Amino acid sequence: MAQAGLGSRRGCEQLISEGRVTVNGKVAILGMKADPQSDKIQVDGRLLSPPEALLYIAIYKPRGVLSAVTSPDPRSTVRDLVDLPGHFYPVGRLDLDSEGLMLLTNDGELANRLTHPRYGHEKEYRVLVASRPDEQQLNTWRRGVVLPDGHRTAPTQVYTTRPFGKGMWMRVILKEGRKRQIRETGATIGLPVVKIIRVRIGSLHLGALKPRQWRYLTDEEIKDLKSGKKPPKPRKQPSLPNQRSHETQSAASRPGPRKPVSTRSGDRRQADGSAGKTSSSPRKPGSRPYGGFETPARRSKRSGDSRSRPPMAKHPSSGRKSPVRRPDRNRGKS
Repeated sequence: MAQAGLGSRRGCEQLISEGRVTVNGKVAILGMKADPQSDKIQVDGRLLSPPEALLYIAIYKPRGVLSAVTSPDPRSTVRDLVDLPGHFYPVGRLDLDSEGLMLLTNDGELANRLTHPRYGHEKEYRVLVASRPDEQQLNTWRRGVVLPDGHRTAPTQVYTTRPFGKGMWMRVILKEGRKRQIRETGATIGLPVVKIIRVRIGSLHLGALKPRQWRYLTDEEIKDLKSGKKPPKPRKQPSLPNQRSHETQSAASRPGPRKPVSTRSGDRRQADGSAGKTSSSPRKPGSRPYGGFETPARRSKRSGDSRSRPPMAKHPSSGRKSPVRRPDRNRGKS
């Protein structure tokens, strides 16, 4: 009955309990077996048609499109994006302003399994917030937040991925699906949500789908969804530094200014400011004294230019050194 599109498995059980289902003219009871190919099954007096082929469709719901198969107003729905006959159940509904992965299927049993909270299927989202979160906000989101209606959210996996302008792209993984939960959580802890994109439902990934595109699931993807296969656990990423955390850093925890150290040879002061003490380490050969500057005398001595400094000789009477006068070789030449 669920495969015939009469509802979920629990809904079909309710129809049987109410006596609305008959098999070969007899009222059906829970646990009764019937073959739709050979038995005559009726629901509310109407013959149950043979089950149609099961279809599983992954679709990218864009913003501004309803996550429903019917709409009371002219707004478009995800069902309008799939030009196929038959009835489909929408799995993983998104609000009007959110976008991303949804599943359409006529398999009522799988639809109930993926939507019921007791199975704990994960749903992963890329979330853009308007400001860069600090560690306190991230830890609060991970532990759970009390929403304005009094509901406390379950523990959530939250990771920062990359900055975007003044905001931050984040990765949020939920196991519950309350309406507008991510937006209300962000508003409660001071992180207004700008954009939400769902990228995964259970083991099914969005892949390369673009808005309004859809595709059939592969046999392996269907098998993984039915078996409840869990994707690999994501590695925890370190939080990115943000301006807010730097601003809230206390002045006591900030390192103080470093004391200047003189680099003059023979007068290198210690970092503690003590006077009269010089560094015991000798100056390296070839290093320049006087704070990196070189005197003209040392420059001429190093370069071997003797013309820049004339030779000195002692005066015979006073003993003072004076430059030696060199004879002018050009004197007397015509």
